Amino acid sequence: MQLAIYGAGGFAREILGPARLQCGEAGGASGESVVFVSDIRDDLAKPLDDVRVIAFDALTGPSHRARQIVIAIADAAVRRAVAARCKAAGMRFLPALRAPTHRTAQPESNLGEGAIFCDFTMVTAANVRIGAHFHCNIYSYVAHDCVIGDFVTFAPRVCCNGNVVVEDDVYVGTGAVIKQGRPGAPLVIGKGAVIGMGAVVTKSVAPGAVVVGNPARPMPQR
Repeated sequence: MQLAIYGAGGFAREILGPARLQCGEAGGASGESVVFVSDIRDDLAKPLDDVRVIAFDALTGPSHRARQIVIAIADAAVRRAVAARCKAAGMRFLPALRAPTHRTAQPESNLGEGAIFCDFTMVTAANVRIGAHFHCNIYSYVAHDCVIGDFVTFAPRVCCNGNVVVEDDVYVGTGAVIKQGRPGAPLVIGKGAVIGMGAVVTKSVAPGAVVVGNPARPMPQR
């Protein structure tokens, strides 16, 4: 398998090791099974962590067109735009990038394409649905009866407890805890909401809201 990591920032570099392993490179050693893709001209001047960085035009050319793509860009709107661009060009997304220490009980049918599960992440039960291009960063987990939308980002060490619905384009900051909902009455994080670092979410969050603190409350308007 050959893979293209779209993005050349810190998160892209963090998933390089798991990407190499999933491509079959023994010990994650350097090779041509993985390349980075960047839209920033300066990124193309030299390799990144000994891996070639190519432009989108090169990705769609004959030398790289067979590669599957995973998008390592945290911003949901940018990730969504990149996914649309790749899809319009007829590119294929990796079904999921899974670090060696990721644990899951969910069937593939419940998982959208392009998800990234970093080391020490977990999906605890089979009755979980996860949308496309989900980022699950190190030490984060998704518990039973949860529904995760498209282009959702969990920063490191997010605790998403049972019966929670996280709608599309939500960003959950490092160390945030989302309280468990109830069967038939899930706790809902509305579309495009931002959960601040270390926040403790005890009730549903409105679409587009930014909440911080313990318990989490909307950030005051300035």
